[in-house]
Amino acid sequence: MIVGRIQQLFRYPVKSMAGETLARATLAARGIPGDRGWAVRDETRGGIRGAKKIPALMGCRARYTSEPSAEEEPAPEITLPDGAAFFADAADANVRLSEALGTKVTLWPRLPASELAHYRRGAPDHADVATELRAIFGREEGEPLPDLSVFPPDLFQYESPPGTYFDAFPLLLLSDATLRRLQALAPASRVDVRRFRPNLLIEAVEGDGFPEVAWAGRRLRVGGAVLAVTVPCPRCVMITHGFDDLPRDTDLLRTVVREAGQSVGVYARIERPGEVAPGDELELLS
Repeated sequence: MIVGRIQQLFRYPVKSMAGETLARATLAARGIPGDRGWAVRDETRGGIRGAKKIPALMGCRARYTSEPSAEEEPAPEITLPDGAAFFADAADANVRLSEALGTKVTLWPRLPASELAHYRRGAPDHADVATELRAIFGREEGEPLPDLSVFPPDLFQYESPPGTYFDAFPLLLLSDATLRRLQALAPASRVDVRRFRPNLLIEAVEGDGFPEVAWAGRRLRVGGAVLAVTVPCPRCVMITHGFDDLPRDTDLLRTVVREAGQSVGVYARIERPGEVAPGDELELLS
């Protein structure tokens, strides 16, 4: 059954920075080559950090000037909010990015999975676990926290699955139908795809509701690849941040928690590698 087609392909060279659109990509075990190939480390509290902890990252952009492979990511070019640009491996890159973010960070390419200390979580901001989780996920009192038991157990100890800078899984799929439904539910918000950072934006056959939720636990053929859809993506404080021309918006997260089961989009693994491009159809296999 055809459930949609790829509308846009996105890659994010540096975790939590704005990324780039692609004309095509070959999906491999780690998803789109170069996606989240680099990240920043918090040199004050330790640990790899994204915009959950350093919101100003979302105001920066990153792009590759030479194409990465499935095994190696070249240093991307980073553009700061003021328009200044430099490569991630430049001698002064850490200083310039730290000044822009207002906190001391260092830039790191993806390291091997064996470098466990590199991926270990840094010090929390709150001693109480529930308070820390509410801050990360942007939940108000009385709102539920996501069910974290559906995610790889490594994530309780490491910031990301070791050997990657993904939050949990290598691909995130999001439909245009979901964006339209959220906009209808939150008319005062600007529901923009940039807030949700998918890899594949899907033009859905079903025009209403949140159709991709029904794909969880099933397989999709898209282009030359086969994907195993895992779980819906629980949304955190990141979608509330203001960046570029988008305002800060905490009400949007309230809508997601109340009306969308806390989640927007679905995660996926690559079951069979293959090339994909905008226009490719998504076929639900099982």
